[in-house]
Amino acid sequence: MAVNGLSKTSSRIRPRDAASLLLVDRSGGELRILMGKRHMRHVFMPGKFVFPGGRTEAADGRICAIAELSEDDQTKLLTGMGSRSSIQRCRALALSAIRETYEEAGLLLGRRHRESPSIAHPDWAAFVERNIHPDLSVLRYFARATTPPGGLRRFDTRFFLAFRDAVADSLPEATGPSQELEELCWLPFPEATRLDIPEITRMIIREAEAVLAANPTLEPGNAVIQYRMKYGRFVREVF
Repeated sequence: MAVNGLSKTSSRIRPRDAASLLLVDRSGGELRILMGKRHMRHVFMPGKFVFPGGRTEAADGRICAIAELSEDDQTKLLTGMGSRSSIQRCRALALSAIRETYEEAGLLLGRRHRESPSIAHPDWAAFVERNIHPDLSVLRYFARATTPPGGLRRFDTRFFLAFRDAVADSLPEATGPSQELEELCWLPFPEATRLDIPEITRMIIREAEAVLAANPTLEPGNAVIQYRMKYGRFVREVF
């Protein structure tokens, strides 16, 4: 992630809100996380392995959920938002992580009920068709990273953890409807760090592993790790 030779325009680009989900399979003897390879047609990180995730849309914050974020997670999200803080923005971040996991991996996080959720937005049609209500309480906010200046696309990404148990349904295909991720795979943490991944992704994997080692059931109350570029390198902060 180069930071030299920046144009004035690229250095002033405001990072867009984004969210990413580290989904953890704890069914075996070793924890595994879901990773997928970005299609080579992508401008942003083509061919790299990543977690499901993407840009947060304002409409995400208005989607109903069967359960909300924990008070602790909501407070930590609000704390990092500055003057633009709002509950709706917190919800939008969490819900976009769930939406993107469906779109990119074909996995629907939530709870199935006899009645479908009251969601009119087309991006959530699969949840309505399957009577699956999004569940924010299963998400645990644990990390944040901002794309360094220099590119035409910058993201302020919040990372969430959740267990595979929270998946209520999945598509039969080996990917999601957007087909943005290929070669989806569940890998042990050490193996995941050896993939072709950006260095910040490797850092986030190690942070997630540390969170799970200290808090194996993902109860609310964990610290949040923030990475931001300072003097040409990522600086790690804890709050």
